[in-house]
Amino acid sequence: MTGRSRENFNKNYIDYVHSFAPPTQHFKTCLRAFFVGGLICCIGQFLRMMLGLAGLTGDVLAGTVSVALIFLGVLLTGLGVYDRIGKNAGAGSIVPITGFANSVASPAVEFRTEGFVYGTAAKMFVVAGPILVFGVTAGAAVGLLYWLMAL
Repeated sequence: MTGRSRENFNKNYIDYVHSFAPPTQHFKTCLRAFFVGGLICCIGQFLRMMLGLAGLTGDVLAGTVSVALIFLGVLLTGLGVYDRIGKNAGAGSIVPITGFANSVASPAVEFRTEGFVYGTAAKMFVVAGPILVFGVTAGAAVGLLYWLMAL
């Protein structure tokens, strides 16, 4: 195939693919992501305020809110609701703590038919595993550097 015919073929193929794909509405998508991500953060702030009124403070308050948001993310993933939120909200549903909970729970739910060990347990960290490994390694390296600097 010559260079010109290859370019023409590529252009025809791209035009063919675009004829089936709906055009992306970037502004609308970004607006939805902004509002859904903000709503998730508002839910976290609401939990923080309510638990603060209940008497929790400091690290106990922060840990309890984090656990509650993780639980909500996993629960909504298990019920299939988080996938619908993600489909409509896009990146707005990947707010760090609930999105991370979804990335761990989603493969576990998807592969549960393969059994507990080879399905749920083995596939649970397929998406989140590299993030955990990098996070733990980076945290250990920074801690080691901090410890060496303090000597």
